[in-house]
Amino acid sequence: MDSSQKDNDITDLTPIADCSLCGYRGTLLVAGACKPGDCCVIADSGRQIDRFFRANPGLAADYTQDGFWERRAIAARYLPTSQLQPLLTDPDEAVRRVLAYRVPLEWLRDLRNDPDREVRITVADRLPEQELELMVTDPDYLVRVYVAKRLPEGRLFRLVADPDNEVRRTVAERIPAVSLGLMVNDPEVSIRRIIAQRMEPDDLELISKDDDWTVRYEVALRASPALLQHLFDDAEEEVRLIARQRHEALLLD
Repeated sequence: MDSSQKDNDITDLTPIADCSLCGYRGTLLVAGACKPGDCCVIADSGRQIDRFFRANPGLAADYTQDGFWERRAIAARYLPTSQLQPLLTDPDEAVRRVLAYRVPLEWLRDLRNDPDREVRITVADRLPEQELELMVTDPDYLVRVYVAKRLPEGRLFRLVADPDNEVRRTVAERIPAVSLGLMVNDPEVSIRRIIAQRMEPDDLELISKDDDWTVRYEVALRASPALLQHLFDDAEEEVRLIARQRHEALLLD
């Protein structure tokens, strides 16, 4: 069987709408502004619908109440900003996700408590900093991670005791060094290591007796000569070794 015959045996699954059911058959179709199987608003094909509104953006407003969620969501991409507000309460999250990216910042507060996580994540990514703190109690950890990435560093203390490790890890990486003492008893070892890596050397004593030897090792890498001497008798050999090596190197300096 040659390649042309193989190609003929492959079924074309491109959705083709019935133009006889479309009100544009005598206008846009005749003018070449739409095309069955390629640029069509009534086909159940997101790609064809998008091409239709790209070619005819002025018609998007006619589809904000359409019964097909994908048609409404795609239409929302092409609507003028001034016409987006009625869609803030659209029943489908895909539509509201489009709005979360497009609406003016002052409208985002209406989406701050949206039931869809992806909508709230986008809000947390765009909301002005002065309003972002209102989302620190969001029920979804991933939303709070985005909040922790954008909150002003001086306001991160609101999240130091967050129940999720990823949120607290983000806080530990960003919070001012002078505030890291608030997190020395964090239950997650990897977070305490970050704290030991970022704390001011003069504050390292606060975490120098940590239960985990890898945290104490991080302390030994940055500790002052006086604190290093307290680590000479550490229970872990690697901590004792690095403490003595650093102490000797500091004396030579």
